[in-house]
Amino acid sequence: MKRLLLIALLVLSSGPAHAEWMSFGASDGGTTVYADPATMRREGDRVKMSVLFDFKTVQTKAEVSYLSAKAQMEYDCAKPRFEGLVVTYFSDNKGNGQLLDRSTGKGTWLRISPGSLDQALWKLACGEK
Repeated sequence: MKRLLLIALLVLSSGPAHAEWMSFGASDGGTTVYADPATMRREGDRVKMSVLFDFKTVQTKAEVSYLSAKAQMEYDCAKPRFEGLVVTYFSDNKGNGQLLDRSTGKGTWLRISPGSLDQALWKLACGEK
């Protein structure tokens, strides 16, 4: 859960209006993670993709309370790692409601943990089975 929150706090993209979100399941803390494969853009060994974090309970960051965050993620297919580029926070679930805040976090690469939701997203982005 802490890892997903860190990702959400680091990242985003407001993504296309008609996103085709694909569910990757929920963390132990109840955060549901979605990705939009239509947003994947490859540049060499790196792939950018929009990810949505949908929280079961209200989250707070710097006095902003939110229920979802959309993130622009970058995955390194040559190494099992990822980073968050921008995150946008919303008042309602699934990226709906009022846009509350936006932050950036480029430059912080995190390792992929085997069997994690992060690994499932990395596999999607990198075309791994």
